Amino acid sequence: MKRLAVYLKPFIPRMSLGLSIKVIGTIVELIIPWILSYIIDDLIPLGQIRPVVIWGLLMILCAMIGWAGNITANRMASSVARDCTRQIRHDLFAKISYLSERQVDLLSIPSLISRMTSDTYVLHQTVGMIQRIGVRAPILLIGGIIVTLTLDPVLTLIMIATLPILGSLTLYVSRKGIRLFKIVQRGSDALLRVVRENAVGVRVIKALSKSDYERRRFKKVNDEQTQRERHAETTMALINPIMTMVLNAGVVAVILAGGYRVHNGTTEIGKIIAFMNLFTIVMNAMMAITRIFNMFSRAAASSARVLEVLDTPVELFEEAPKFSFLPENASHITFDNVTFRYERGTFAVKDLNFALKRGETLGIIGATGAGKSTVIRALMRYYDISEGSIQIDGVDIRDYATVDLRRKFGVVFQNDTLFKDTIRENIRLGRNLSDEELLEAARRAQALEFIEEQGGLDAPVAIKGANLSGGQKQRLLIARALAGDPEILVLDDSSSALDYKTDARLREEIRKHYADATKIIVAQRVSSIMHAEKILVMENGRVIGMGTHEELMASCPLYREIGDSQIGDRRADETGKEAVQK
Repeated sequence: MKRLAVYLKPFIPRMSLGLSIKVIGTIVELIIPWILSYIIDDLIPLGQIRPVVIWGLLMILCAMIGWAGNITANRMASSVARDCTRQIRHDLFAKISYLSERQVDLLSIPSLISRMTSDTYVLHQTVGMIQRIGVRAPILLIGGIIVTLTLDPVLTLIMIATLPILGSLTLYVSRKGIRLFKIVQRGSDALLRVVRENAVGVRVIKALSKSDYERRRFKKVNDEQTQRERHAETTMALINPIMTMVLNAGVVAVILAGGYRVHNGTTEIGKIIAFMNLFTIVMNAMMAITRIFNMFSRAAASSARVLEVLDTPVELFEEAPKFSFLPENASHITFDNVTFRYERGTFAVKDLNFALKRGETLGIIGATGAGKSTVIRALMRYYDISEGSIQIDGVDIRDYATVDLRRKFGVVFQNDTLFKDTIRENIRLGRNLSDEELLEAARRAQALEFIEEQGGLDAPVAIKGANLSGGQKQRLLIARALAGDPEILVLDDSSSALDYKTDARLREEIRKHYADATKIIVAQRVSSIMHAEKILVMENGRVIGMGTHEELMASCPLYREIGDSQIGDRRADETGKEAVQK
């Protein structure tokens, strides 16, 4: 919480004004019981109505001042909590944006979403409550005790005797609550993960009739989370009944002692009535302080989770390059004995060696899990490799500023994302590109025809492109990659939903208009990469074949098997179509 207090510094003037108003309003409220005591004990026995009316109007004025002051201060507290939490969310989102994929894997996406939403909401509530009640409750507590001392010190001692019991109970339960709420927040991550998996995979779940299974899985996680929340809330709920019991016992003791003192003539009825009002105020103040400790327990758990992200060091972001010149006659892309493994996993790629000249095309093919996409992630430095080096223009990619490195690429990832926006913004993606450039990129990506059918660049795109077919989504993603005129074009299984004719036209447009760009194409089809200058055949993270299409058909059994299967099937399909047409 101390670390997050830095976010409150810009709001200190506003908080000081609001707290000052809160203090004035609270002190005025404490005067009301004292005035009541004065009216009953000193004015009413005089039998004069005028003084009673005057002091009664003063009581009403004090009540109005307290009411207006509390409303004003509470509104200011809410605005501070809102603005402070907004800044925390902004910094948290910015930090998440710069985390490496390794760090995202460790923290997990559901956990990051939970920290951005539920944890920051808890902090929002806590900041507001501290300003609204954190000042008011102590003033009412201490001020109430001071006023009661002026009325009857003996009865005040009875009231004070209950405070150490209440304080010890609150401290004990709050410490235990922090640990329990940390467990609850981790459970929220698991619950969110199941919800997210169901939302993303809803079509698969329905297609395989697994709705009942998923409902049972969610019920199990939900019941476990409910049990954790019940345990935490039950523990924290012990404070209120025990505190109420102790305070009520104090009230009974005060009434008995007060009645005895009134009977003996050592105190007056007005003081007892005022004392009971003040005792109620003090009791409510203690209950409010208990709520603060309850909320503070949740906030401590949430702040620790938020700080874990904010304090995570950025692994891959550099603002300035670490080199002053580019070596001459260097290959455009070089993989030199590259080895990489994921956290707590086996080797994804091992001993990877190849070099590409500017403008060359590299095709990568292999079975699922062979390490094809990992090569792309390592090249773009989403992960830092374990051994070896990757160079662009003779410079290790770790020596580039991250922004400069990523600007070199136009990329379509496997299972890439379209955003809920227009076609224009999905292709532009925040870059300074004209509509003419966007349309030209769409034409080259074979997407212009369906874009015009949809209504042009202003046509809407649903979340993840749900209103587009698989082929339309892939062509829109390819248009996004081509629009920036990239130095390195990466297509990771980006044409799997395209027919052979469209795929061939796309490859021809890329060959014609992006001759200077180095192309890396990850594909399942031999036809998509057979014209590449270099083809890598990968299996279990290793290169088992490298060369041109003709060389691999002669020397690599796996490539030859894939090629014979696909090219043979394609020829058979074409022969069948010709026969049907005839």
